[in-house]
Amino acid sequence: MSDDRIQQIMQALSKVEDPELHKDMVTLNMIRDVVVENDDVSLTVVLTTPACPMRDEITRRVTDGLHVLGWVDQVNINMTADVRSDKTPATASLPGVKNALAVASGKGGVGKSTVSVNLAVALSRHGASVGILDADVYGPNIPLMMGAQGDPVSVQGKIQPLEAHGIKLMSLGFMLEEGTPVIWRGPMIGGALKQLTADVNWGNIDYLIVDLPPGTGDASLSLAQLVPLVGAVVVSTPQEVALQDVRRSISMFERLSVDVLGIVENMSYYLHDNGDRVEIFGHGGAKDAAEHLQLPFLGEIPLSPIIRKGGDSGNPITSNKEAPLGDIFMDISAKVAATVSVKMLEKVEPLPML
Repeated sequence: MSDDRIQQIMQALSKVEDPELHKDMVTLNMIRDVVVENDDVSLTVVLTTPACPMRDEITRRVTDGLHVLGWVDQVNINMTADVRSDKTPATASLPGVKNALAVASGKGGVGKSTVSVNLAVALSRHGASVGILDADVYGPNIPLMMGAQGDPVSVQGKIQPLEAHGIKLMSLGFMLEEGTPVIWRGPMIGGALKQLTADVNWGNIDYLIVDLPPGTGDASLSLAQLVPLVGAVVVSTPQEVALQDVRRSISMFERLSVDVLGIVENMSYYLHDNGDRVEIFGHGGAKDAAEHLQLPFLGEIPLSPIIRKGGDSGNPITSNKEAPLGDIFMDISAKVAATVSVKMLEKVEPLPML
């Protein structure tokens, strides 16, 4: 009788679509560990990312789909996640790293590194395992912004990343004396980036956030050749001058066959401590550009003293669950993770049934 009811359950859920992946949850092998006790059903839903923004909607759809059977009383859903990747450890240049995501900007000074660190911490808060590769060889600011200090050590020929706020970190900044300028030509940049990628023991992580240097120079090109990027998040401020540089960045990624996951508008408006809002650089330019380029608009981030202080102190605003404005980065990270999940679905087979 129980086997018959489990079959009914799987049949019912084969008609329930994931709201973002637009395939039924049985075909995607997202339904696991179904148990029937009397008229109560318990099961596990395996999400494609712990940052899934549709948890409540999935719960509603599964519950409604089971109640259609007529005999189901209570539905108990346990949610877990298994982040997918389009590469295997045997062939990947970064074994154990499931998805490498670049954060880029067409010019400096738009808050790219602020977005990088808060995106990483937000993904970690969602439950993902995360690393940050500070590939901005000319201005490696990630150690300061994450509050990380120390000298990376080598174990069995592999550099061990440092860790802060639950995030694994590697940066040229750990290897340079404070204030030392980096005056390198292309081959030296390529060599340094190779050391920061292939020579690092990243372990098993779901997302590696790669903070690129601004612009479209040697470092960005070298890194795109070294790291199998799933996609890139492009950061801009609202004014037209910045948006022209964004378009150049997007063109670069297109030529490198790297998908642009979306555009973030940073410094979208100034937020006074009293809550008043002033649009210093204009407003909405990045959103308009995203619509024109048919790319996702991931969100707008204010120019706020709170966000700035978090970066200067080594405590990104998202690391404090009670901090205001942190929800903005949580929302952006969920959108990024969801977009990656959709792209992985296009490239890999569904998860095997356990």
